[in-house]
Formats: sequence, structure tokens, C-alpha cells
Amino acid sequence: MIGGDLDAQVRAADLDRWLSSRIVADVQARADLIALYAFEAELMAIPTRVSQPLLAEMRYVWWAEQMEGVFDGVARKGHPVLEALTDIAARRGLDRRPLDALIEAHIGRVHGEAHDLGAFYVGPMQAAVRVLVGAGHEAVEASVVEAGRMWGLIQVGRTQEARALRQAANRGLKGLPTEAFPAVAHATLMKVDASEASKRLRLIKASLTGRV
Repeated sequence: MIGGDLDAQVRAADLDRWLSSRIVADVQARADLIALYAFEAELMAIPTRVSQPLLAEMRYVWWAEQMEGVFDGVARKGHPVLEALTDIAARRGLDRRPLDALIEAHIGRVHGEAHDLGAFYVGPMQAAVRVLVGAGHEAVEASVVEAGRMWGLIQVGRTQEARALRQAANRGLKGLPTEAFPAVAHATLMKVDASEASKRLRLIKASLTGRV
């Protein structure tokens, strides 16, 4: 999967974040964001493709091993997601730790461990911010922690708790650069079963106000 194929993969796997990526005006930045989301989509799909936790763990371990090549600048040829991820890791200065933590959280999840909101949602949101603004903006990445938790709570069905976090999330986002907002915009989508058209309108409003 290259280019449009990665885009289609993310659209099918993660409509809300795919929709938020449409807000990114720069074509290359949008493609880079999609590559990051495609990596996450690959991890999410593993439990649906195997029948036993041990088999799922083996696949996650394989992904963990691939991170060496990704961050050493040696792409695994023929694997579009890893090729794209290797490219953006170098150009965008990605931090490896959130990706490693995400893989570890997936391993824990298939063995029945509690859902780690930080690893599953906060870290990836911070990685998305880095894709859009580059390295050296740690304060900006820190500003999206509550928005990441809010998004995570929505994903696990704890919508009331997510609503209670909205004010704190928006306080944190006050200093977020406009170009980074697409990395957090989907946290405004509280109604997971809303129509695509409704979600698009909600995202447009959020992008205009800079609030989730």
C-alpha cells in the first residue's frame, strides 16, 4: 500500500482520525500523518487476524523488532507502512518511545491487561503532533495530554468522563499551533455513531475555534 492505498486503509480502519486528517492543508504533512495512523491500524488489526493471544503477541514482537530499522533509517523494503514510517521518522524527528509503548500496550491487552489510555491514545496523539510541527516542541506535545485522555475515554465508551475532561483539554490546547490542531481535532467527536457528514461539520467547527 503506497500513497492513496494507505489513505484508504486508514479511512476503513479509523474514520474519525481519517476525517481529522483532511484538515491538514499541506499534502506531504497529511500523507505523513496518514502513515502514522496506518501503522496504528496495522497494530489494531492483529487480534482480528489470529485466534490465540500467543500468536498475536508473536506478531506484535515482530513489529517491535521492526522499530530498530525504522529508527535507524533502514526501511523494510516491500512493506509500505514500514517504508513510510521510516521516512517520516527521519524527516519529522519522531520519538521512538510512544511507538514502543503502544506495541507493549497491545501485547498486554491481548493478555487481558487493563487498557492503558496513555500508551494507546496520549502517546500516539503526541506523535501526531510531532509529525505536524516537528521535533523540539515538547511543550506543545505536553499540551495535548488531556485531549489524548479525552479521546481515549471516548474510544472505550466512557463518554461522560470524556465530557468532564473537555474544559481541561481545551485549556491545554490554547497554545497549540494551528497546524497541529488536526492531530487532536477528532477528540471533539463524542458521538461515535454519528453520520460522516455530521462528523465533518463538527470537525470544521472545531478547527475554526481551535477547541475540541
